[in-house]
Amino acid sequence: MTRDELMQLEDRLQLRTYNKLPIVVERAEGSWLWDVDGRRYLDFYGGHCVALLGHAHPRVVRAVTEQSRSILFYSNLVYSPVRARAAKKLMDLAPCEMKQVFFCSTGTEANETALKLARKATGRARVVAMDGDFHGRTMGSLAATSHQKYRDGYEKVFPETVFVPFGDEAALREALRHEAGVAAVIVEPIQSMAGVTTAPASYFQAMRRLCDEAGTMLVFDEVQTGVGRTGTFSISDRYGMRPDMITLAKSLGSGVPVGAVLVNQKIADTVGYGDQGTTFGGGMMAMAAMEATLDALREDGLMERATEIHDRIFDGIRKYGGTLRGEGCLIGLEASRPVAPILKGLRDEGVIAGGSLDPNVMRLMPPLTATDEEVDFFIDAFARVVEPMLAADHED
Repeated sequence: MTRDELMQLEDRLQLRTYNKLPIVVERAEGSWLWDVDGRRYLDFYGGHCVALLGHAHPRVVRAVTEQSRSILFYSNLVYSPVRARAAKKLMDLAPCEMKQVFFCSTGTEANETALKLARKATGRARVVAMDGDFHGRTMGSLAATSHQKYRDGYEKVFPETVFVPFGDEAALREALRHEAGVAAVIVEPIQSMAGVTTAPASYFQAMRRLCDEAGTMLVFDEVQTGVGRTGTFSISDRYGMRPDMITLAKSLGSGVPVGAVLVNQKIADTVGYGDQGTTFGGGMMAMAAMEATLDALREDGLMERATEIHDRIFDGIRKYGGTLRGEGCLIGLEASRPVAPILKGLRDEGVIAGGSLDPNVMRLMPPLTATDEEVDFFIDAFARVVEPMLAADHED
C-alpha cells in the first residue's frame, strides 16, 4: 500500500482523537525514524516523550526478546523473577523515602491510582491541582487536568477538584486553608503540555510544608520529568524535598507500556489486599523492558548525558531569540509567534519536534542517547528554518 492509502485506511478505521502528522513511520533506530518512502527523520519528540533511550535500544530489544522466549505474560496472581529484579532496581534509583511501588500500564492509570491511594490514606475526597497541569484524559485523571479543551462536556462529574495558579504559594495556602477535606495536592513539577512551564525550588519546598500542615498527601506527576530525563531520576532531587507519591510512565519502558506509583511508608501502611489492582501492570514483558531501561540509565551515565544535551541545545539556539526553559532533555522554546511554521519547517528539514497547548512554545524531548552530531543536526536544521523568518522580520 502507498503512503496515502495507509493514511486513508487508518483515518477511516480509527477514531479521530489525534491530529496526526502526515508521516507513515515504518521503522526506527536510535534517534531516527524512517517512513514508508525511506525518508529519515531525527526524532526529538520521542513519541510523546517515550523514547528515553532512542528507538530499538539494544539492551531493551535483547531483554524483551529473551523474556518472550520464556513467558510473555502472567498476572500479579503469581510471583515473577523479572518483576522482583525490576522492582528492586527501580526502588534503588528512586528517592530513598519511596518504599514500595504499584505497577500499571500508563501514566493516566498511575495518576488515578495515586489520587485513589491519597483518598484512602486520608479519608478525604478533595484534590487541589494546578492551572496548566495535564494528568491524563480518562475520567479520574481528567478531574485534575485543567485544560478546558479536554474537560468540555464533563464538568459536572468533577466536583471535588480545585485549581490554583501554578507557582503561586499564597493561592495554594488559601486553598488548603479554606477547602475542607483535601486528600491530595497533585502537580507536574514541569508542566510539559502547558509549554514547559517551571517554578523555583522554593515553591515546591513550600508546597511540601503546606501539605504537611494540612495533613494532605503530595503527589508529583513525573510521567514526563522522571526516569532521568531532567538529569536526575526524580526532579524532587533538585528541589531538596520529597512528595508522598511519585508517578512514572512514558520513558520507564522505552516504548513498552509500563507505569508506576512510588509511595512512601505512610501511604504503604494504609494499603491492603484488594485496594487496587490491574491485569497487565507488572507483566513480564513490561518488567523486562523496564529493567533494561534502568540498567542503561545507571550503567551508561545517561542522566549526566541529559544535562550535556540540554546545554548543547541551549548554546546552539539561544542566539535566535525566544525564551528557553526546562531541565535536561525536556526543553521548551517560547517564541514571539506561533511555532507551527517552525515545526513544519523542521519536518521539511528531517526533524520531528513537538508543539504544546501554548501555540508559541515548541517542545524538544531528545533521547538521552543522542550524539553530539545528532544534536548539531537539529541545531543546523533549526538555523535554516528560523534565519529566513528573522530576516523577513527585519525587512518588515
